[in-house]
Amino acid sequence: MDLNLLEENQGGERMFSGFNLITGHDYEHYYSKGKEIYKNTKGIIKENLDRFIDSEGALNGTKMQDNWFPQINADIFISHSHKDERQAIGLAGWLYERFGLKAFIDSCVWGYSGELLKMIDNRYCLQSDGKTYSYELRNYSTSHVHMMLSTALTMMIDKTECLFFLNTPRSLSAKEVINNTESPWIYHELAMTKFVRKRKLKEYRMDVIKKSFELAEAGKENLVVKYDVTLDHLHELTQEDLTNWMLLNNRSKHNYSLDILYAYKNIAGGKVLNG
Repeated sequence: MDLNLLEENQGGERMFSGFNLITGHDYEHYYSKGKEIYKNTKGIIKENLDRFIDSEGALNGTKMQDNWFPQINADIFISHSHKDERQAIGLAGWLYERFGLKAFIDSCVWGYSGELLKMIDNRYCLQSDGKTYSYELRNYSTSHVHMMLSTALTMMIDKTECLFFLNTPRSLSAKEVINNTESPWIYHELAMTKFVRKRKLKEYRMDVIKKSFELAEAGKENLVVKYDVTLDHLHELTQEDLTNWMLLNNRSKHNYSLDILYAYKNIAGGKVLNG
């Protein structure tokens, strides 16, 4: 294959892209590498709530979001079921080892939102008996924490150059021609890929050119909520595609790894690779 990389990809109109990754590969061999990448990234999640209380006695939600869900520099956002976390970490290790690309996985970078919610509930939502929580107050606290998380996730999707949706039976269930998911976070992430702003590649790579959480869903035995999701705006990616991308990248010495993937998949006006 001829690796003539499109001028469009060098600061032209190539924009944010999403990929529907269908692969049976578990990347177990790269799991340790993935864990190593994130060992110094995950934030401290035991901050005392007192540091976020302002002069009027209110919690500063913006500061809490910045502390618990800080934005980082990453090339790829991996959207996945929490049940596929190990596979996602292995995939992240493979992407870093083979391409030098950094992937964002929420649970590896951020503290779990459930722990933040518990801290708030224990302080503000307990009933007078000190054993049970107020239903109304918990609804209020949960809405705030989930809004912080969903906002932070949207910001990270907007910040990264592309998204890989790890499509497995754990993340989606297919019924006839409709895909649906029981995860509100997968629903949110896939929905956002249709609405985040589209920018030129050079804007994503301002910091990269230097060379380079999902909430647990336990306790829902009697409550199952499903969301219909559409994948037709994502470019299908198979294990064979990943292997070919790696081979093409190995042959190219001067092109950016994601440009090679875009060219290989002939995305958004890119020239078809000859071969």
